[in-house]
Amino acid sequence: MRYNEYNQPIGDAVENYEKGEWPEVSCLEGKTVRVEKLNIKHASDMYEYFGPKSNPTTWTYIPLNQYNSYDVFENFVKKWVESRDPYYFSIIDKATEKVVGTIALMHIVPENRTIEMGWVIYSDFLRKTRQATEAQYLVMKYVFEDLKYRRYEWECDHLNTPSHNAAVRLGFTYEGTFRNAMVYKNRTRDTDWHSIIESEWERKKERLQRWLSDDNFDENGQQKQGLSSME
Repeated sequence: MRYNEYNQPIGDAVENYEKGEWPEVSCLEGKTVRVEKLNIKHASDMYEYFGPKSNPTTWTYIPLNQYNSYDVFENFVKKWVESRDPYYFSIIDKATEKVVGTIALMHIVPENRTIEMGWVIYSDFLRKTRQATEAQYLVMKYVFEDLKYRRYEWECDHLNTPSHNAAVRLGFTYEGTFRNAMVYKNRTRDTDWHSIIESEWERKKERLQRWLSDDNFDENGQQKQGLSSME
């Protein structure tokens, strides 16, 4: 523990500290997916899981509703393409070359090198798959190894158990719940906070790489060992 001249405890020194960079990505290449900067050309594929055929349960904990007009949706996507924060990505399944999910980096604070994963919107094809986990891994790796940020956050509605479980499975630490943190869709939200910090990344990375390894999947693409059981 460090103390100042008044004998008060203070945090560890951070030597040669500089603020971080803003995300700037064209493509993060994986084995089963590519994570690309959102582009208007992705809109037609996205409409499959944002439009009238989307799973209605997708929208319960997201401050959006499904779109019933492609023209309206395309204009909406154009705004996301131009956005700096959140900074939106498309997840492209390499087997089909279709956009199957959308995620974003948001609440970007270069001065503190903190950033959040958000706007996690998956098609039914992507849910609970190797591709989804690999997409999250690719963005984590970018955050810690390219941007060299110190803290990576995941927030969700306290009642959104699947999102909380996904964060914990991926290696985020649950930090607590902010009560009455938000109002959306005319209802209150308590927000669960989760994080990974830079000192934890190498261990989290090795765990994810072991799970994503081809050796962990059988000839039918089924996992042999679950990520939650790996330490």
